[in-house]
Amino acid sequence: METKVKRQFDIEIFRIADGEHTYEMEVNDAFFALFDYGLVEKGNARAEVVLNKSTRMLTLDIHVEGQVELTCDRSLETFDYPINLDERLIVKYGEEEVELDDDILVITQNTQKINLAQFIYEIIGISLPMKKIHPDYLEEEDEDEFDELSEGRLVYSSMEEGEETEDDEAPEEDTTDPRWAILKNLKNN
Repeated sequence: METKVKRQFDIEIFRIADGEHTYEMEVNDAFFALFDYGLVEKGNARAEVVLNKSTRMLTLDIHVEGQVELTCDRSLETFDYPINLDERLIVKYGEEEVELDDDILVITQNTQKINLAQFIYEIIGISLPMKKIHPDYLEEEDEDEFDELSEGRLVYSSMEEGEETEDDEAPEEDTTDPRWAILKNLKNN
């Protein structure tokens, strides 16, 4: 079943003619089950891929729209998070298959098909917020942040409260080791 779901994201590039081609792909729970990363396990979205093929490269414009199920970091309740993304993948022909960048791929002239499942999963994962807050708690979260900022407190700090920085300390007397002072004198002569 896994390979059947994954094959739905294959695009046969070897035999298609140069020009523009459009594909639609269903992104659902079975799709998310292909990946063990745990970012998203459930969702319902549609991916529209517009492939523009030329003799030297492929340009894939991918639009994903729908929703994914996330777990709130605060309450551990699940909620639907809307996604609406547009990304571009450029596939060039070369001597060996290499991923040059997150959105640039090199394939050989003999490559029969490309699979977009991993790329679609990654762009969905990148679009998710770092802090996943249920919509019922969003106003509360904004008020907390505003209160902290209005009080003039530092929200994130690696220092303990009451700890002074080097700038806050009073200047100390020169406590240079006398051996270093002698070496500095040699350097000046």
